[in-house]
Amino acid sequence: MSSPVLHAAGIGKRFGSSIALDRVDLSIEAGEVVALMGANGAGKSTLVKIFSGVYRADHGGLTLTGKPYVPQSPHDAVQRGIATVHQAIADAVVPTLSVADNLLLDQFCDRQSRWFVPARVRRREAAQRAARVGLDVDLDVPLASLPLAAQQRVTIARALATRPALLILDEPTASLSAAEAERLFELIGRLRGEGVATLLVSHRHGDLRRVADRVVVMRDGRIVAQMPKPIDFDAALEAMLGRPLHDARAQTGAGTPTDDSNGDTAQPALSVRGLRLRTDSAPFDIDVRRGEIVAIAGPIGSGKSRFARTLFGVSKALAGTVTLDGARWQPRSPADAIRAGVFMLSEDRRRTSLFPDSVPFATIAGTIGFPFLSRWFSRGFVQGRRERQAAVDAIERFGIRCRGPEDRPGRLSGGNQQKVVLARWHAEPARVLLLDEPFQGVDAGARADIVELLRRHAHRRATLVFVSDLEEALEVADRIVHFDRGAPEFSKPSNRFTTDQSS
Repeated sequence: MSSPVLHAAGIGKRFGSSIALDRVDLSIEAGEVVALMGANGAGKSTLVKIFSGVYRADHGGLTLTGKPYVPQSPHDAVQRGIATVHQAIADAVVPTLSVADNLLLDQFCDRQSRWFVPARVRRREAAQRAARVGLDVDLDVPLASLPLAAQQRVTIARALATRPALLILDEPTASLSAAEAERLFELIGRLRGEGVATLLVSHRHGDLRRVADRVVVMRDGRIVAQMPKPIDFDAALEAMLGRPLHDARAQTGAGTPTDDSNGDTAQPALSVRGLRLRTDSAPFDIDVRRGEIVAIAGPIGSGKSRFARTLFGVSKALAGTVTLDGARWQPRSPADAIRAGVFMLSEDRRRTSLFPDSVPFATIAGTIGFPFLSRWFSRGFVQGRRERQAAVDAIERFGIRCRGPEDRPGRLSGGNQQKVVLARWHAEPARVLLLDEPFQGVDAGARADIVELLRRHAHRRATLVFVSDLEEALEVADRIVHFDRGAPEFSKPSNRFTTDQSS
């Protein structure tokens, strides 16, 4: 038997006292497409960086096409046969340069390359690289003028120019439409036929089903499962999380939707019918009842944040209707949404929720009271006593570690900043609460506090939590709707995962 393209044996890596990788063994054969799954912190990125020459392993060894492989740098890894396309395209291109120059960027950086390459030769070589990935664009335009999918094809074309033995793709479909992703899958299929091995870092059900020959699951720095086709996605999720999916609801202490006086389930607080967010996405329906926490989960670019902004009046849907407590509702702005009792904690708290320290009212009290100025401060008079009392109540109720209501959120820890923003949207009763990545930038202790607070107050409203991390979704939600390319891919109760495709 021929040697695997890449073989990793007993790979270990520590950062201080933290173990990032613990005795990882992995082999990838020529022409094989291996999908790598794992929650945040599982060790995926560290393993990829060791393969691609960013980090050196502390223990264990690597072989590439049967020879010892110890890359000294990312450039050395490329020269020796491993090419990596990272999710952050901006890190691998120069937007102001032309498409042709970006395609040849690695060649320009090679000290052994020619000092001067005629424009005619550059264009011919760039055209050959573009043709390999089916990139049909004007090579002379600035790269920044191309759509994101075309920019990604440029980075892939650059990676393939070295004829790698192994191509590593990190979440390659995160920002692609269905048609663009299909073109990428076709390219991966051609590479498979040429004997190129591919390591695909992805959590997307569609990606795994469409292109992966095998799924490798990581947890806590170790490989805990390997699954050949046909891939059992639920089993892969259980391996990734380290517990049966049916235990999730018991662990969160999830509540139940509010019932009416007759004992029947109440009508949905929020009802979506035929909503279409993008031209390339399908219309969908979702109901959320009072007392229920629904997680809208999905990777970056899946459309979940667009859905949140649509419900809050920041974006507009292309089609469909939304009803709030049975009445047609179409907010024209966030101010409309707030007046209707639909509140939203945005993903970037510093940009959208916290004031710079130079602003006089950039205090905890001012931050909490700001959305309600028109109701709290009528006739132009600032009712400072009411604002301060709301802040005092919030500090006690949410356990915000600070010196008092006049303290400035910008000087608090990330977890306490998030609690201040969360407290803002509990200062008045909400009919619907939208939380976009509420656990971003907070430590494990603050995350547990926020989950407990959301569960405690869930009975008062319908709650939608928009998250990229499935483990966070399982931790807080009664039901999970997985988004992909602007619409639900599947929807399941967090306590009883089935295989239906309803939303």
